[in-house]
Amino acid sequence: MHSPSTATRSRVGTVLRVTSGNFMEMFDFFLFGFYATAISKAFFPAGDEVASLMMTFMTFGAGFLMRPLGAIILGAYVDHVGRRQGLIVTLGLMALGTVLIACVPGYASIGYLAPALVLVGRLLQGFSAGAELGGVSVYLAEMATPGNKGFYVSWQSASQQVAIIVAAALGYALNLWLTPSQVGTWGWRIPFFIGCLIVPVLFVIRRSLQETEEFKQRKHRPSLHEIFRSMLDNWGLVLAGMLLVAMTTVSFYLITVYTPTFGKAVLKLSTSDALIVTLCVGLSNFIWLPIMGALSDRVGRKPLLIGFALLTIASAYPAMSWLVREPSFEKMLAVELWLSFLYASYNGAMVVALTEVMPVEVRTVGFSLAYSLATAIFGGFTPAIATALIGASGDKGAPGLWMTFAAVCSVIATLVLYRKRDARLASEAAPAIHAA
Repeated sequence: MHSPSTATRSRVGTVLRVTSGNFMEMFDFFLFGFYATAISKAFFPAGDEVASLMMTFMTFGAGFLMRPLGAIILGAYVDHVGRRQGLIVTLGLMALGTVLIACVPGYASIGYLAPALVLVGRLLQGFSAGAELGGVSVYLAEMATPGNKGFYVSWQSASQQVAIIVAAALGYALNLWLTPSQVGTWGWRIPFFIGCLIVPVLFVIRRSLQETEEFKQRKHRPSLHEIFRSMLDNWGLVLAGMLLVAMTTVSFYLITVYTPTFGKAVLKLSTSDALIVTLCVGLSNFIWLPIMGALSDRVGRKPLLIGFALLTIASAYPAMSWLVREPSFEKMLAVELWLSFLYASYNGAMVVALTEVMPVEVRTVGFSLAYSLATAIFGGFTPAIATALIGASGDKGAPGLWMTFAAVCSVIATLVLYRKRDARLASEAAPAIHAA
């Protein structure tokens, strides 16, 4: 019989193993967005700097558009063959995409083959990420101890924050050690090479995962045809789930991926200041996510979802407007940490709620598809939408309006999903009450 301390260490180790791929996914996504200018010069020389950068961001966006496809195909695979095997496959695809982006020679060396291979790398990353989040979240939900599901599942998102912290710290160190010219020419590849070196370690870690007891005890494992049919039958649930995720994806990409660009291009702060703010945001997210996941286990998911979405509606735009009136490092840090608190508090309850509202037999594919659609439609294009809003309105605080809109979507989705859940629970309980 295992002692409590041994069991605790075992569960901590399992959480670290299952979330390791999440780290790699967000590490690469953040690096590609942050070093977009350098990547555009290396692989997309169009003679026009704006056109070159746009082609780079289109390649970046293509990865998000691949997520729904990966969610359907790989998510169904995970629901059919098991959580462990599925997570090994998603990590393999993610690693292949990372190696391609890190190692492909520039346009000057191999011509049009260079941007084509980078695009393939981004497509592979997006395809694998489509099911990675769902697979990890479902695994954590199924291994959680009774009454602690929110706390366990919150580590899916918390692992991404570690990636943000590491990537931002590497970017800050490169700015200190190398000149801007060196970073733009070859230095941007260093973090990607570091990611490649981490990949073998992650494979060893993830291969040691055990299948969840809940999945092993399931008597019927649906075929791929049954899974796809269930998704068609539950399309309304998936769309509502997508809206539930809207605030998470928009706020996350606003306060992490977009922050360095916003700080440098809009607020005219230094690159170092923007990176320090991003690092602090990642640390703040990492702290608040498990706290709010645990709180959702005590007070319920719905109160946190509604409460923090409404608080976002009330404060996101005013906070951004206050920041842009007289920008400074201190004000940017304060606003971003506030938005971080709103994001982490909402997301700590949202991820576990999404695993609970999906039918158990298609839990991974349903979660993955809802999350991937939200990322593709709302979150992934947040940097571009924020830039467009500022350009169209002349209001530098306009990104706060986009976050407000996403919060409105999430309030509506929460009300719809919990009404559906309550109706389903009542219909399931009716025969038992009648029989009694």
